Amino acid sequence: MKITDAVTALAAIAQETRLAVFRALVVAGPDGLSAGRIADALAVAPATLSFHLKELDRAGLVKARQDGRYVIYAANFERMNALLGFLTENCCRDSAGCNPKTPSNFCG
Repeated sequence: MKITDAVTALAAIAQETRLAVFRALVVAGPDGLSAGRIADALAVAPATLSFHLKELDRAGLVKARQDGRYVIYAANFERMNALLGFLTENCCRDSAGCNPKTPSNFCG
């Protein structure tokens, strides 16, 4: 992942509603959720949700598909994993006492 892509993705989820939407989609898994179900679950107005979904889509963090008259949104797990990989790719490179596989001994 390029640094510019990471910045775009991080900026997209650096907002409370967008982070909540993205987390709800991660919980829903690959089947995703309709915009209406997201709006109901998070008590977000449809116009507001549309704006936030557009930002998440622009960052590549969500995918949308048509299902009849509904638009179903799902987390883009490939992009999410790429972002996580980017953030942790150099974890503990310069520290002998750090093991990223052991939470109690993780970086920081």
